[in-house]
Amino acid sequence: MANQEKKPNRMPEKIRRVNRVIQSRTFVLMLILGLGTFLLLVGKLWQLQIVRHDELQGLALDQQTRSTVVSASRGTIYDRDGNILAISATAETIFLSPKELREELEKEETTWTKEYLAENLAQILDVNIEGIYQKMENVESQYEVLKLRADEEVANQVREFLNENKIHGVYLVTDAKRYYPYGTLASHVIGFVGDDNTGLYGLEARYEDSLEGQTGLVVTAKDNAGNDMLYEYEKYYDAKNGDDLVLTLDTTVQYYLEKGLKDMVTRFDAAQGASGIVLNAKTGAVLAMGSYPNYDLNDFSAIQDEKMKQMIADGSASLGDMQMRQWRNKALNDTYEPGSTFKVVTLAAALEEGVVTPETTYTCTGGTVMSGYTIHCTGHHGSQTLEETVANSCNPAFISYGLAVGPERFYDYMRAFGLMSGSGVDLDGEATGIFINEDSLTDLDLACYAFGQNFNVTPIALIAAQAACINGGYLHQPYVVEQVLADDGTVRYQHDGTPIRQVVSEATSAEVRKCLELVVADGTGRNGQVTGYRIGGKTGTADKGQTGEVVVSFMCFAPADDPEVIMLLALDTPGRDTGTYPSGGAMVAPVSSKIMSEILPYLGIEPSFSAEELLGADTTVPNVIDLSTEEATTRLKNKGFSFRVVGSGDTITDQTPAGGTVIPGKSTVVLYAGEAKSDDLCTVPPLVGKSPAEANVAATNAGLLLRFTGTTASTSGSVRVLGQSEEVGAQVPAGTVITVQLSDTAVAD
Repeated sequence: MANQEKKPNRMPEKIRRVNRVIQSRTFVLMLILGLGTFLLLVGKLWQLQIVRHDELQGLALDQQTRSTVVSASRGTIYDRDGNILAISATAETIFLSPKELREELEKEETTWTKEYLAENLAQILDVNIEGIYQKMENVESQYEVLKLRADEEVANQVREFLNENKIHGVYLVTDAKRYYPYGTLASHVIGFVGDDNTGLYGLEARYEDSLEGQTGLVVTAKDNAGNDMLYEYEKYYDAKNGDDLVLTLDTTVQYYLEKGLKDMVTRFDAAQGASGIVLNAKTGAVLAMGSYPNYDLNDFSAIQDEKMKQMIADGSASLGDMQMRQWRNKALNDTYEPGSTFKVVTLAAALEEGVVTPETTYTCTGGTVMSGYTIHCTGHHGSQTLEETVANSCNPAFISYGLAVGPERFYDYMRAFGLMSGSGVDLDGEATGIFINEDSLTDLDLACYAFGQNFNVTPIALIAAQAACINGGYLHQPYVVEQVLADDGTVRYQHDGTPIRQVVSEATSAEVRKCLELVVADGTGRNGQVTGYRIGGKTGTADKGQTGEVVVSFMCFAPADDPEVIMLLALDTPGRDTGTYPSGGAMVAPVSSKIMSEILPYLGIEPSFSAEELLGADTTVPNVIDLSTEEATTRLKNKGFSFRVVGSGDTITDQTPAGGTVIPGKSTVVLYAGEAKSDDLCTVPPLVGKSPAEANVAATNAGLLLRFTGTTASTSGSVRVLGQSEEVGAQVPAGTVITVQLSDTAVAD
């Protein structure tokens, strides 16, 4: 056994193998864990440095800096003469930092309270105190607006209050506020901006990209308490001011238009208001555009019209509905059946097609039958010339003209005049006309179209077409913006006045003008006469479905032989108990006469008096005091005045009116020959509703003089005084001139 060989011990080798396996596995596991940890760290770094870079950088900047927006000055809007219609002026936005306020209130040296601060700020800024408390509760916020664009006076009160009480955490930042110097003037065209100074309506919205400018920025360093670190860091990025607009509007013409619209709506109790447009007939430039009721651009949310206020009060309408209604531009956003004012287009098309000529005649029997329906006329006109059918606004005659043109060519002319596609005026919200599909048009439809019924157009599209009919045949796109100017005066945009197309010939246009002048001289539009001017025009009355309500309108232009200005007025749903026949000729034409009598001289359009008118034109009274009675009366005769001598002296000691006074020709001058002139004031008598003769007697008996305007050439017995320049009962000096407007109250369309 001693020599028996021992077996080798293999356990250590086995253990070593196991250990090596364990070591290998441990290494692999550690390698995996290490690699995994590395990948996690890389992923986290990727997320922080790449994915969230902008976010974290913004948080850091917000923690270390304060950014204040510097508002750009919004572009100014001017009328054509440089009058400012809209401008941005310096204002200040007041905001608070709830975080800083909390820290300030925790300091022992703070002498004011949160309640004291909120109460005084609410009083100065005229805001709800509860709203201030709510904003103070956002203690992690550093920017809570209290008042946007406060006026300088209010901002100074806030600044004084903060300084007196050593309050930190409330700030004022320079901003810009929009002002409209003329208030309600041209409100539907200019439009308004919202709280963020962004255009919401009208030109302010349409030209937002030009007007808005580019905001700037001031970046300053702040400490961990949020206080500005002066001189530590500041960066200023300049704001770029917006471009200016130069409009075609004329503030004076706009004023006269809006005054006329208001008077017309008030006088005839129009339920749906009124609209009006004044265009340069040769270029399409909009000199004035208005709707009534209107609103104040400086307080655009407030309802101006008393009827609208009452509807809100009694619950029949909401504030939002009434706001939308008062903001609507009826001349642009609404369509209506034009009625007989559309006959201008029918006449132009018929003349251009050669289906009628100046020698055409038509016999009116009071109506015509179409497809079993009787279409009535305004009277039994009998045999008429072409001009007389226009002057009488004869429906059957125009039906025959439209049918002679034919449906296909009639629609071609409506398209050529821009009626079916819209005018393209540079304002947002132009409505689209409503027409029967051409393939479905019947003879009855065409008959109604010929005199302006059973289809809808916008006033702006219609007046553009009417202008083309009387300006030589050239269709222009109506426009409001003449130029866009950069802040340094550089012209960025200039309107191109090239006509869109010529629709009818010069000869056709001349004949249309001739016919329309007769409408005003001796037709349904005679209430549109303006002393000293040749006026052309066309009246219109259109039914609003089967309701019995109407839209009455009048288009006129001057001078009739070479039109410079064209105007279209429409009165929507006049009252039924106004005492005036519901027609464009009776209701709208007199207002047009008044507006034209004001704007034509202003625009420098010279009157052309006839010999008879010249005798009655305004003339300066010569001073004849101290002259002999014979010499004084001779001088007055030579000037065209009649006279009356009071007293029996040989020398004139006084006179009424005084020398240098401008009075109507043919007026009577009172001369005092030794007799003392009374200093007593005269009482203005009621003249409205009287005939011209009755008004003249009443004025003369009161010691006053009359100047007649309006329908001065009518021989109708229904001409009456529509308005007077001085209020009834007013006390005025003897010889005062009272201007009265005449109207033929029996005029129909």
